[in-house]
Amino acid sequence: MPESIKRLFEGNQAFVDQMNAEHPDLFESLGKGQSPEYLWIGCADSRVPATQLTNTPPGSIFVHRNIANVVVHSDVNLMSVAFYAVTVLKVKHIVVCGHYGCGGVAAAISKNSYGYIDGWVNHIKDVYRLHRSELDGTDETTKFNKMVEFNVQEQVSNMARISFVQDMWKQGEYPYIHGVVYDVADGKLKDLNCTVNSPDGVDDIFVFNP
Repeated sequence: MPESIKRLFEGNQAFVDQMNAEHPDLFESLGKGQSPEYLWIGCADSRVPATQLTNTPPGSIFVHRNIANVVVHSDVNLMSVAFYAVTVLKVKHIVVCGHYGCGGVAAAISKNSYGYIDGWVNHIKDVYRLHRSELDGTDETTKFNKMVEFNVQEQVSNMARISFVQDMWKQGEYPYIHGVVYDVADGKLKDLNCTVNSPDGVDDIFVFNP
C-alpha cells in the first residue's frame, strides 16, 4: 500500500479512537440512521470541510459540495440531495457556505478559458453580471471578496426559489436558509445576514401558488 494511502487508514483509526473517547455511543447511533439538523451547500475546495470547521460530529450535517457552492436548478445531483434533505430528513437549516479565495469565483471575474469548467463558471459569471456596477470600481481584493459574498447571497436566493422548499414553508417555519463565508486565512465563519425562511423573502415572480 502506498504511504499516501496508508496515511488515510492511519488517520481513520485515529478518528475512530477519538470519537469513541469523546462520544462512546456515536457509531452505534449512526448505524441506526441519521437525523441531521443542517444541509450544507459548500465549495469543493479542500480547505473548506464542513464538519471540521464547525466542530460537529458525524451525523450532524448533510453535505453537498461543488465548485463555488452554486445552486443550479437543473443540477440533478444538487436537487436530489436538497430534496432528500428537505422533504425526508426535514433539516431545519440550509447553510450556503462560500469562502474567500474561491477559485471558481476568481475564474468568473477573469476572462480566461478553463476548458470543460467554463460552462459551470458561467453560472457564477451571471452573478458578476448582476453586480458588475458595484464591483468594477473597487480594488482587486475588495472586488474578489465582495464577489464571493454576492455569490453566496444569490445562491441563497436560488435555494429559496425551489418549489419543495416553499412547500415545506407552507407547513411551518423550516427550513431556514443562511448565507455564510469562510475565511481560509483565519478559519472563521462570517454571517452575511441574508437568512430566508418564508416566501416573503423571495421575489414574487419566483413564489409558487399555494
